[in-house]
Amino acid sequence: MQRVVTFGEIMLRLKSPGFERLFQSPLLEATFGGGEANVAVSLANYGVDSAQKIRHLRYSCGRRRCLCLWAYLRTDEV
Repeated sequence: MQRVVTFGEIMLRLKSPGFERLFQSPLLEATFGGGEANVAVSLANYGVDSAQKIRHLRYSCGRRRCLCLWAYLRTDEV
């Protein structure tokens, strides 16, 4: 079986809930994404052993990013 490892940054996407514009809402929803991570997650959904090579950040946003990826694939930390 093939193994795919992707390298790249993870982006934090902030959006307003529902159909509100960004500055109309006092709340923001945070999601993580990025081209490389999206490819790794898509391949994992098809059964390919995939991982995202990342540098672990020692603050809550960095840990949350890792938890989001771990839900879908095995994450390697640098």
